[in-house]
Amino acid sequence: MAFDEMSERSKPVSLRILSACALAGLALMAAAAPARAQIGLPGGMPGLPSLPGGLPERLPVDPDRLQDDLRGRVDRTLQAPSRLRDLIRNSDGALEADPNGWPVVRAEIVAVDPSPAGRRAALDAGFSVVREESLEGLDIAVLVLAPPRGLSLRRAVERLRRLDPEGAYEFNHVHSPAGALAAAPAPSPAIALPTTAQGGGARLGLIDTGVDAGHPALAGATVRQRGFAGAERPGGHGTAVASLLAGRAGAFSGAAPGATLFVADVYGGSPAGGSSTGVAQALAWMVQNEVPVVNVSLVGPRNALVEAAVRRATGRGVIIVAAAGNDGPAAPPLYPASYPGVVGVTAVNARGRVLPEAARGPQVDFAAPGADMAAAGPGQGYVSVRGASFAAPLVAGLLARRQGRGDPVQALAAEARDLGARGPDPIYGRGLVAAGLRVDPAAVSARGRLSR
Repeated sequence: MAFDEMSERSKPVSLRILSACALAGLALMAAAAPARAQIGLPGGMPGLPSLPGGLPERLPVDPDRLQDDLRGRVDRTLQAPSRLRDLIRNSDGALEADPNGWPVVRAEIVAVDPSPAGRRAALDAGFSVVREESLEGLDIAVLVLAPPRGLSLRRAVERLRRLDPEGAYEFNHVHSPAGALAAAPAPSPAIALPTTAQGGGARLGLIDTGVDAGHPALAGATVRQRGFAGAERPGGHGTAVASLLAGRAGAFSGAAPGATLFVADVYGGSPAGGSSTGVAQALAWMVQNEVPVVNVSLVGPRNALVEAAVRRATGRGVIIVAAAGNDGPAAPPLYPASYPGVVGVTAVNARGRVLPEAARGPQVDFAAPGADMAAAGPGQGYVSVRGASFAAPLVAGLLARRQGRGDPVQALAAEARDLGARGPDPIYGRGLVAAGLRVDPAAVSARGRLSR
């Protein structure tokens, strides 16, 4: 399982980032030093003749600006990926950015298990209650507050933390699928196709977009859906992941075909979909329905509410499987894959090699196929998929099939094929699993591509 200390999760990534930037700086300095000597810059090697042609006496690179640029690159790498800027821009004002650039629901602050004194201090300071609820099954009280008029969200969070240092106050971060998000057409009619009962007794959870339960690939599965951002709405990402969890049709098969699938749609077409409050509500619903294994192919920053929900769910025996992310080997840890107790999954191609865009670090527990393979696509067809989003459900399905036979994670680890450095490593984790579950896109005439 993932390591228990958050610092151990982030240390290797930070060291890689700093090392890469240091090497870049040394390379630029090395390149600048000969030029400085040859051009005869002030302070350069004396006695060198001036070069003809009116070359400038000073390089067009300011060392201070270079240092600032390198520092800026480090800061930007540690912050939200640039791909999320469009999410904020296209939200019609429903989202804004936290201090690190991560999308958050505008004007919402989440208090986790607030004390009566903390609540009273917030109201006395001019904060107002947007909504409150109790997450049944997780025993978590959630209070969503709006800041006083004229106070920025960042300063509002800081003020609450000063007013109640013992409390947990957090932005309502938005999680994005670890893959492209595409709306599916209207659910297609179910078609009777050959199915197997291989995973028929398994119960699996999916926190994602909604699922097109009428897709032929899911004809043998039982799908139960609930919306946590309005009414459930089929999405391309959720449908593809669901097929890899429980699908079966002709040449196509998921990891636990015929399983009962509990789908929590945390998007529902809402511009503020994927919120931390929605993800926590979805986990509570999974616990209430006694779902033993839950797949989360979503990524976001560390968030106090989601972390508490994950901790309570895993403490009740739920196995949470999450995509490690696709923002590159130097990216900071993404969540929920990096929370303690979560099974983080990276993706490999058909040759068993980790994808170049795959995340690395101690949050990686297993590697599984995540490229050069097919999954359910729009209508009744299939698409070629790529990314950790599509590797995670294969691991979740295998774990669900091992329920009731000891520790499923340890059993799966015993079957993993060691890759990379001997033993567990930050690239492949405990090794490759589910290699035989990759369905070649040509086998099902897949058209188009769904990536990340």
